[in-house]
Amino acid sequence: MTLQRDEGLTTEELTVWRMLQRAQVHITRHLEAELLVAHGLPLASYDVLTQLSEAPGRRLRMNDLAGRVLLSRSGLTRLIDRLQRDGLVAREACASDARGLFAVLTDRGAARLAEATPTYLRGIRSEFLDRLGPGEIRLVREMLAKLAITAAP
Repeated sequence: MTLQRDEGLTTEELTVWRMLQRAQVHITRHLEAELLVAHGLPLASYDVLTQLSEAPGRRLRMNDLAGRVLLSRSGLTRLIDRLQRDGLVAREACASDARGLFAVLTDRGAARLAEATPTYLRGIRSEFLDRLGPGEIRLVREMLAKLAITAAP
């Protein structure tokens, strides 16, 4: 028995699914490598710094940040520990919740993010956008919207 027949997938459907997975992995690996080589900054760290930079006051509660990045809560805690050691992020207590903590982007973190952003954007352009023709970006957006994949708030 094949996976396609057992689960009701055609060969084409399974192929499309695998292509989507491989495209995501390829682009992510490229961005990760470029950020590491040029800035010593893993992609997950870049994502956290970006989320904090876009938040009001450059701060997010740890629970909210965990919901915006592709990391488990324990993985996020370890990453914030590293970013804090590097001076890119600070932790602050939440005044309204004694157990709550904020992750806060420091000036040093904002500067590092500003340095890395052109590298990140070039990677998106070269590995994704430049490979699509006119009108295809809109089409990809429409397809992803059907899958209910939206950007984090």
